[in-house]
Amino acid sequence: MNVATADDMRALGRALGGALRSIRGGALVIGIEGELGAGKTTLVGGVLAGVGIDGAIRSPTYTLIEPYEAAGLQLYHIDLYRLSGAREVEALGIRDLLEARAVLLIEWPSRGGDALPSEDLSVSIEYQGPGEQRRLLRAQAHSSAGDKLLEQILAATSE
Repeated sequence: MNVATADDMRALGRALGGALRSIRGGALVIGIEGELGAGKTTLVGGVLAGVGIDGAIRSPTYTLIEPYEAAGLQLYHIDLYRLSGAREVEALGIRDLLEARAVLLIEWPSRGGDALPSEDLSVSIEYQGPGEQRRLLRAQAHSSAGDKLLEQILAATSE
């Protein structure tokens, strides 16, 4: 998907947040990759708005994990940018967060290696075009829950 503005990225996140409200069952893991400034935190801000969390969303670059609760969900915004490998990620206890109705929104999951749970949905954001204003967002499902999320996002954004 082509994303032209920060508002478009937030709208895409809101669509994902709306989809999260309808998925029932166990924990969900969403990995978000992209260069610095590509829009990962903007996307997460949209997700949180989509489940009913208003206000400014800050990147957990230094706190590493920011918890939120809304719409019957426990959401964890996790930023692994400052970590150097799986051993540091394992020390965070991320797997302990995997309870029913938990959603892990993980920025920089590639830094976690095998210390992270399997992703239900992976998202990559790349700069595209002159001036790097536009972004190309790719999403791939890795589970049946991820398939449902992706279907609902595509339906919401094609309206």
